[in-house]
Parts: sequence; C-alpha cells; structure tokens
Amino acid sequence: MGKLEPPLQVNHMPRTSKSNANDPEKEETANTSMQVTQTMQAQAVQTQTMQRSSPPNHIFVGKKPVMSYAMSALIQLTQAGEIVVKARGMAISRAVDVAEIVTKRLGNGAFSVKDIRIGTEVVGEGSETRNVSSIEIVVGK
Repeated sequence: MGKLEPPLQVNHMPRTSKSNANDPEKEETANTSMQVTQTMQAQAVQTQTMQRSSPPNHIFVGKKPVMSYAMSALIQLTQAGEIVVKARGMAISRAVDVAEIVTKRLGNGAFSVKDIRIGTEVVGEGSETRNVSSIEIVVGK
C-alpha cells in the first residue's frame, strides 16, 4: 500500500477590494484583529511551555483507580528506572497501594521501595490555612 499524505491546510486571507483599500476604519479593524491573533498565539506558546513543572518520573496520586496509577508507574519505571509516588491527605493510602502493586504484583520482584518521606503541607491562605499530610514513596530497581 502507498503511504497516505496528510491533507494540505490552506489559510485564506480575505481580499480587500480597491474601494476598501484606503478606508482607515477597515484598516484599523484589520490591525486590531492581527494584534489579537498575535496575543492569542503568544499565550498558547506560554501555556505549552508552562504545562509540566514537575519531573516526568513523579506520579501524583489522586482520585483515579489504583491500577491506572500502577500502570503509569510501571511504564515510567521501565523508562527511567526510578519513580516517586506522591500523595496528600486521603490519597495517601492509594499511593501506598500503588507502590505495593508495582513492587509485589506487577514488577515480579524486579522493583523495591527505596525511600519513604512523610511530611505536612500548609494549604490555604489567611485564616483558611490547614495542615495536610503528604507522602513520597521512591520506587526503583
């Protein structure tokens, strides 16, 4: 079979007629729309660069099913060799489950828990601050 080529994308620019070419109101509208487009493009680039601020081998455990985190952890372990499973509050027990599943059931004894760090994080602002427990479990070969 032949290789399929992606369809070409053509950007059409609106044509300006000769009667509108010297119209200052139309020219101002075109300049404004161009500035808006450039601003949106700059924001999109900024969003793409700010998407991931944590290392790729850190897994943040939340409300998803345990096996989805365990499979993600196993994939990261095969690529990086070491992962950090992190959780806060009610998700701590789920993070422990993820580490146990990866080391005992899915890893077939190839991985082990290297380090466990527990701590407290202050969450909220002003009079709304509260302490939330946190855990980091380092799993590696």
